[in-house]
Amino acid sequence: GRLSIGAMGLGLAKGALEMTLKYAKERKTFGVALVKHQAVAFKLAEMATRIEAAETLLYKAAWMKQNGLAFQKQAAMAKLYCSEVAEYCAREGQQTFGGYGLMKEYPIERFYRDAALLRIGEGTSEIQRLVISRHLGC
Repeated sequence: GRLSIGAMGLGLAKGALEMTLKYAKERKTFGVALVKHQAVAFKLAEMATRIEAAETLLYKAAWMKQNGLAFQKQAAMAKLYCSEVAEYCAREGQQTFGGYGLMKEYPIERFYRDAALLRIGEGTSEIQRLVISRHLGC
């Protein structure tokens, strides 16, 4: 269901961050590791922050389900946010890799393609927004 897709998105986002961080520590430009450039460091910080927020949202929805509470709104929120964070992290990772990010030899390229599928499975992002808005009484 939606929680499973959210969990896949969260895992993909974490994998993209881990891979991007490793690459940015190893790759040097002008004799300096990419990770030491402020623009790249800020990109990584934003990825980590969004992942933390997605994880909290997903875990809350799972906790509500496990404890027999109404969780449909939170499941839609978690699926929506986790899948969009996955796409964001894959895209930012791909940009950090530069031209290598488009090559099939680098897994970050596949992360980006896989992230697009997560936005569709169990209902598109627009459907999730519709579900959430209906729970808000719109």
